Amino acid sequence: MLSQLSPQIKQYLIITGNYWAFTLTDGALRMLVVLYFHQLGYSPLNIALLFLFYEIFGVVTNLVGGWLGARLGLNKTMNIGLALQIVALIMLSVSSQYLTIMYVMAAQALSGIAKDLNKMSAKSSIKLLVPEDAQGKLYQWVAVLTGSKNALKGVGFFLGGLLLTLLEFKGAVLAMAAMLAAVWLFSLYALKEDLGKAKSKPKFNEIFSKSPAINILSAARMFLFASRDVWFVVALPVFLAASFNWDHWWVGGFMAIWVIGYGFVQSFAPYLTGKKQGKVPSGKSALLWACYLAIIPALIALAVTTGFYVKESLIIGLLAFGAIFAVNSSLHSYLIVNYARGDGVSLDVGFYYMANAMGRLIGTVLSGWVFQQYGLGMCLWISAFFIVITAIISIKLPDTANN
Repeated sequence: MLSQLSPQIKQYLIITGNYWAFTLTDGALRMLVVLYFHQLGYSPLNIALLFLFYEIFGVVTNLVGGWLGARLGLNKTMNIGLALQIVALIMLSVSSQYLTIMYVMAAQALSGIAKDLNKMSAKSSIKLLVPEDAQGKLYQWVAVLTGSKNALKGVGFFLGGLLLTLLEFKGAVLAMAAMLAAVWLFSLYALKEDLGKAKSKPKFNEIFSKSPAINILSAARMFLFASRDVWFVVALPVFLAASFNWDHWWVGGFMAIWVIGYGFVQSFAPYLTGKKQGKVPSGKSALLWACYLAIIPALIALAVTTGFYVKESLIIGLLAFGAIFAVNSSLHSYLIVNYARGDGVSLDVGFYYMANAMGRLIGTVLSGWVFQQYGLGMCLWISAFFIVITAIISIKLPDTANN
């Protein structure tokens, strides 16, 4: 059956499989680090600092990674990403006495480079595997890739909590390194060598986008992801463990359900935004859905700060946030691939995901500091404010790649 598939579909399946395997380890590692170091007595701000290099190097990687992808080919950048994640996991398998803040930050830096090389390579590859005149199919493929990735990241959160309980920290990271090594070896053999290589070698100064549409979308993306991570990365799991007395299983399970649901909604986003009527998203679509999203964190923040059924409001509200955020993210993921140039697509996608990583960096640092100083309610108020900024920026988004 597999032999009857077209070369494009085979490459898409390999890329998606790589992305899925990497995402499982990425989600599990994030939950392992948060729960393990909270268990060791680290403060929320110190836990956030453990992810500082992860996000900083993600910003740099997206900026430079698109240039590397255009020069070397996306197969090489994807395989380099897989290899770096294996090294990062092995680094974290040392005895707990060596797991100082600086050492863990260094390992997380490698993991951040790996994650964004892998993501940039996967998202850029889809543009090259779908014909220019098949925008509906492109939207669907991007939505499936992104949605399935986030669903598996949720499984990874659960896996992280489970592995920490069953194998402890060292056993968990070694088990994940072994699994990812097998995927990496297969990818070296199977992934097409010239995928994504630009016809002309781009200069290094071309890493900054010259497209107004991509610059506007990148700014909107930065504030959108800051609005999520300001409460999601550190504040929420620590709040659930400390205020509700949830153990690793419960915290990892809730985070997993949230991200899995988010991923499923992303996969079906084309059907929620008009694909059945033959529509593909425009800049106006992104603006509209950002306006819907801004209301939710404000309502949750109000409930948390006034003590109104805090547990129920938080759980129901964050599930609703996840669903609408998923549509927003899916719209952005389609628009960047639509706006990007065909030759050297990874340059445009890399610049855009640099802004995405910058948003995560802002959100991560604020998540630890604001939660420690002012609590979860303030994190949610800041989230609502960031989404309002996203909506204002989105007013300027063009409807098509040609505008």
